[in-house]
Amino acid sequence: MAKTMCSGKLLSFSKDKSYLVGSIVSFLILCGLWSVLDHSWSGASASAMEKPRYSVLGKDEQSINRSKNPDPPEKTFYDDPKLSYTFGSPPKDWDEKRRVWMKLHPSIAAGDGGKVVVVTGSQPQPCESPVGDHLLLRLFKNKVDYCRIHGCEVFYNNAFLHPKMPSVWAKLPPVRAAMVAHPEAEWVWWLDSDTVVTDMELQLPLEKYRNHNLVINGWEDMVYEKKSWFGLNTGIFLIRNCQWSMDLIEVWSSFGPLNPDHEKLAKTIVPEVKDKLFSNLDEQSALVYLLSKEKEKWGDKVYIENGYSFSGYWLEIVDRLESISRRYAESERADAGLRRRRSEKVSGLYAALRERYLKGTHDGKGGWRRPFITHFTGCQPCSGHFSPSYTAESCRSGMERALNFADNQVLRNYGFFRPDLLNSSFVSPLQFDSP
Repeated sequence: MAKTMCSGKLLSFSKDKSYLVGSIVSFLILCGLWSVLDHSWSGASASAMEKPRYSVLGKDEQSINRSKNPDPPEKTFYDDPKLSYTFGSPPKDWDEKRRVWMKLHPSIAAGDGGKVVVVTGSQPQPCESPVGDHLLLRLFKNKVDYCRIHGCEVFYNNAFLHPKMPSVWAKLPPVRAAMVAHPEAEWVWWLDSDTVVTDMELQLPLEKYRNHNLVINGWEDMVYEKKSWFGLNTGIFLIRNCQWSMDLIEVWSSFGPLNPDHEKLAKTIVPEVKDKLFSNLDEQSALVYLLSKEKEKWGDKVYIENGYSFSGYWLEIVDRLESISRRYAESERADAGLRRRRSEKVSGLYAALRERYLKGTHDGKGGWRRPFITHFTGCQPCSGHFSPSYTAESCRSGMERALNFADNQVLRNYGFFRPDLLNSSFVSPLQFDSP
């Protein structure tokens, strides 16, 4: 009986043990299956969820690649082996070629047709003057600041792009090359190295020039009637990137040293250009001669600007800069909006706000509006030479005052200013709510 009972207990335990072992095995199998199923489900779910994300990223990457290299495979004028960046072979149908190129590059060409490329430069060699390279750096910084604020491109050239076009003629080759290198740009703006943008807020009034292809400082009667060398100033000019301009600059350059008959031309042309102080045929004499002789061909598209300081004479400007600064400070004391701290990106909005205080004034003698561009004609910062009409000190101090006057407008957005326009080394923090 006892044996039977014992046997029954053993049997019961054996059954219980089998059940327990079976349960454990089943649990482990179930866990294993769950793990596999969970991994498969998670993988499938992740795959299902990640596939669109990777697909989107792929599109973004393609977009990024296109933005880095937005040049489609279709052939353009750049694929023409006859394309020239210099004189002697001007492109034909340039307006149409630019139109086709911009159609293939809509992201680059997007805009209101007001894209400007600033071209400036200096000689390839180090400056003769011990402070020349420093001055050139500051003069270039001034143009870079203006371009950064207003969204211009800038090309600084320090090479003679045509071996037979040195000295004053050296400006034409980079302008011609920039027209080809920047088909998206509507305008190319040449600025001599000795120019200072002294109103960093003023934008070029491009709408004013919508029917013209060349904008240059001067006086019509002095060009077309008197044929005076002083009728134009070719140190600064704005030229539209179009076929008309390609043709003009080709003819203009043909008067230069690249022409084997340049010296003969000088003997013919220079006597016809009045007020010319030297016997050489420079680019300014050539343009006065060309426009006066062929006014019917070119004149309608040339805007001779004298309504504001498109190329202000430095000797009439630098002594007024401190008083102009004081008048601007007065307007800022009267308007808390003008004193407000702001990002450089939105500084143009404050320029518009300031206009209410500038009504009735101008940028010439007797006025207190900032002159747009101050041109140090007769002062050669790199060589250190200067016109006999000036002194080395007047050129040097004048440049320093103009550069610091302009730089104060930039530094304001960074919280500083120079209290003394003749002390470039010292800056002061701009106090909160101060003009």
